[in-house]
Amino acid sequence: MSTDVQALREAVVQTCRDMSRLGVAKGTSGNVGVRHGEGFLISPTGIGYEQMRPEQVVQVFWDGSFEGQTLPSSEWRFHRDILFHRREFNAVVHTHSVHATALSIHARGIPAIHYRIAAAGGSDIRCAEYATFGEQALSDNALKAMQGRKACLLAHHGVIAAESSLPRALALAVTVEELAQQYLLSLALGTPPVLDDEEIARVIAKFRSYGQQRPG
Repeated sequence: MSTDVQALREAVVQTCRDMSRLGVAKGTSGNVGVRHGEGFLISPTGIGYEQMRPEQVVQVFWDGSFEGQTLPSSEWRFHRDILFHRREFNAVVHTHSVHATALSIHARGIPAIHYRIAAAGGSDIRCAEYATFGEQALSDNALKAMQGRKACLLAHHGVIAAESSLPRALALAVTVEELAQQYLLSLALGTPPVLDDEEIARVIAKFRSYGQQRPG
């Protein structure tokens, strides 16, 4: 195993554990994938994050075949399709975070209640139509909801966040959960006001030069 592959496998395991630490996934819920070679590495199915080992992270190829004795996450299809069709992304994080999932149960996306919605690439975060977990229909629905976006909700299911690296994808998944919580709280006071598309476009432009702007 090359050093680069080993480092990526370790990063997948660490990201899974970080999801648990941050409260956006528990037990074996959620999954993590990162672009590698002629496909991607993905967390295995049904293995708790604290017990997961780097050698159990699975190499999956674009045709859906995989290497090794460990089975990949049942959600490998939307990881494959997002990474294959959206070349700007190198990592995908899928969570079942509580507040975002609550919204998804009502097939409700998140509008521009806060300027940080722009982190997901546009003026809202859409909710993909429901499909059974692990099936191609779920991936097709997710791709549609993520057009022009970096994240979406999945009806009756959870969150997908995609970015240029694993740390960025995880950070975006956490932002989606925070926005979902803010939206749910603001709904208690009535229909919340939203920022207009022009303001979100300004924020997106400012985000391009915000922070240290280092890779990863």
